[in-house]
Amino acid sequence: MPESLTNPYAHRFGSSPPLSLGVEEELLLVDPETLGLVPSAELVLDGLSGPLAERVSSEIFTEQIELKTGVCLKAEEALAELREARAAIARDGVRLLGSGLHPAEEGEAQLIAKPRYEVVRADLGDLLNTPPCGLHVHVGISDPETAVRLANAYTLYLPVLSALAANSPFRAGADTGHASARTQVVRAYPRFQVPRRFRDYEDFCRVADQLIAAAGVDDYTYIWWDVRPHPNLGTVEVRAVDIQADAATSVALAALIQAIAAKELDRPSPLELEREALEESYFQAASHGLEARILLDERSPRPAREVAREVLDASRPYARELGTEDAFDELEQILRDGNGAEEQRRVHAERGMDGLLAHLAARTR
Repeated sequence: MPESLTNPYAHRFGSSPPLSLGVEEELLLVDPETLGLVPSAELVLDGLSGPLAERVSSEIFTEQIELKTGVCLKAEEALAELREARAAIARDGVRLLGSGLHPAEEGEAQLIAKPRYEVVRADLGDLLNTPPCGLHVHVGISDPETAVRLANAYTLYLPVLSALAANSPFRAGADTGHASARTQVVRAYPRFQVPRRFRDYEDFCRVADQLIAAAGVDDYTYIWWDVRPHPNLGTVEVRAVDIQADAATSVALAALIQAIAAKELDRPSPLELEREALEESYFQAASHGLEARILLDERSPRPAREVAREVLDASRPYARELGTEDAFDELEQILRDGNGAEEQRRVHAERGMDGLLAHLAARTR
């Protein structure tokens, strides 16, 4: 057994109930009047105390904050915790903006002064010019081999999840032509990619060890794959999608990711598609959102709405068993009315950039 399995990868799989849920929201901090970015992360953290202080943390940028739920069994628990945290931050004299990128601003972003982020600064240089905000969903898993099996299966769903969640069409005041410009921004960063499939937990540890050595970083948490086993937390983490303006939409996506896990552990999908094809399909979804043509299997690419319909229908019985089916109403609304990128474009066409920022701030509140 390699050393990595007995030390850095000593895991906590099985430490929380199977298929438990944890949600992390990265949100932008903006001025209450101008709705421009403000470097207020440390000020916000200083203003929090008690249990909330444990569920809000800084991210890499000073203009960004991360909200984290505890271990939740149902989507409604996660939603209550995220709404409580959002409300607490709003009382601290800043506002939150739920968009994968700030639609109007771009420039040199400030990094939080932590040794961990100095490594990131050295690697990324001037690529760090706008804070990207993602939604990260953790699903509790019983053992490391099951975690690897689920992480492998999740790669099939990254394109459809991206199409549903795309919420960053604007950057620096202009329409980028992408539904998720955040995805295209972070693709310039190292170690942001669809991972290959792993034979077992030992194979995952071996690959991670080599990548850690090549990157000159301390541990696997610097590996920002779109989906990854997370031994320290005992979860599989899906990291591939944009943050949502409304916490209810974030939690609906988390409920879908949880239900997909239950489905895949019960009825595994054949893993026929190669990583390269999935990476391209994921790009198409990030670029064109629900108008993309994407892959779910070896059949020809199909409209993202059709694939999403199929995934929701296959996952819904498992959501019902988990007690999270009500959250699927939000996903049905996305299929009916469009994702966040489509909503941003509609509001911008009607009200301009100032109107869009006001709309996003109100929705995020």
